[in-house]
Amino acid sequence: MFVVISSSKFGSLQVMINAVFALFVLAQTAAATPELSPQAMQDLQAGTAAEKRQDFETAISEFREVIQLEPKAAIGFVKLGNVYIESRHYGEAIPVLKKALEQDPDLPVIHQLLGYALLSQGYAAEAIPHLDKVHESGALGIAQMQTGHPSEAVSNLRAALEKMPNDPDLLYYLGQASEALSQQSLDALTAATPNSPRAHQVRAHSYFVLHQFAEAEKEYQQALALRPDLPGLHLELGEVYAGSSLWSKAAENFLTETKLQPGNAEAAYRLGDAWMQQGKLQDALQELKRADLLRPDNSDTLYALGKAAALTGDSAAAEHALTRVVAIENDSPLAAQAHYSLAGLYRKQGKAQEAEREMRAFHKLERR
Repeated sequence: MFVVISSSKFGSLQVMINAVFALFVLAQTAAATPELSPQAMQDLQAGTAAEKRQDFETAISEFREVIQLEPKAAIGFVKLGNVYIESRHYGEAIPVLKKALEQDPDLPVIHQLLGYALLSQGYAAEAIPHLDKVHESGALGIAQMQTGHPSEAVSNLRAALEKMPNDPDLLYYLGQASEALSQQSLDALTAATPNSPRAHQVRAHSYFVLHQFAEAEKEYQQALALRPDLPGLHLELGEVYAGSSLWSKAAENFLTETKLQPGNAEAAYRLGDAWMQQGKLQDALQELKRADLLRPDNSDTLYALGKAAALTGDSAAAEHALTRVVAIENDSPLAAQAHYSLAGLYRKQGKAQEAEREMRAFHKLERR
């Protein structure tokens, strides 16, 4: 990716162009400009050499000389604008690149660089047509996100990720755009049907995230009064009660959800965990085993299953589940807890060497 942009969701943007992009600029502009005079060509070559060694002050001076000698040639303006971007003088790049556009309005690289420079200075709306013209989907998606068009942003960022899978910057901005799109949809829902079950559910979830459990419970109850069989409502209400350690009420709602959706692995896991919290260990163990069958190799389910198995004296099942957690999680906090639980399990079995090994692994992860 030629551009790496750092910002908060609504913060100022900073754009950095990869140094090798200078060669790309020269290749595109050389064929599209009139033949330069010998002196202008000499200055262009000197500027390019200085740019390669990141002597930006000299490069800027040389490219200005090119512009003075060949004011109708786009290449001098493009090269100067590119150096300004490489040296992070984005504001100075903008008028230079706009001048280049006057000389050659159809040259793609000018639109690309100008779009980057404008975006870096917060002029996202002005950057969009330039980035769109050259199909620069990554930067275009960022600009669209900044201007309040999350749907278009998601589409373009996904397209950019197809070309550069797992790019951390693209993934970050896709997450931001997806969140904005989700919020936009939820806002539309609550505005259009403020008293619908889904609107109550949206408000309830917002209260839950803020740990305002009483308000969340009230909204969920209102939603259930309107649609008692709406999938997911009892599961979410159960999580509210679990957040307040009201395990009896939590289990009641999780159980209802499993009856409404017997194939819902999350509901089965939550029910098993709630029963374990209540000391209903055999019921918990059976439900957690069912959750594991519905959604194999889920770390949270396996950890709870390991704990329940250990508490019921099923050491083999506990060891198997906790070992799987370690294998899946590797070095996460949950893996550390699994090592700790395994240490306790081995200690009870009189396996001092294995217990010591697990405690060493636990302390190693704990120090990170």
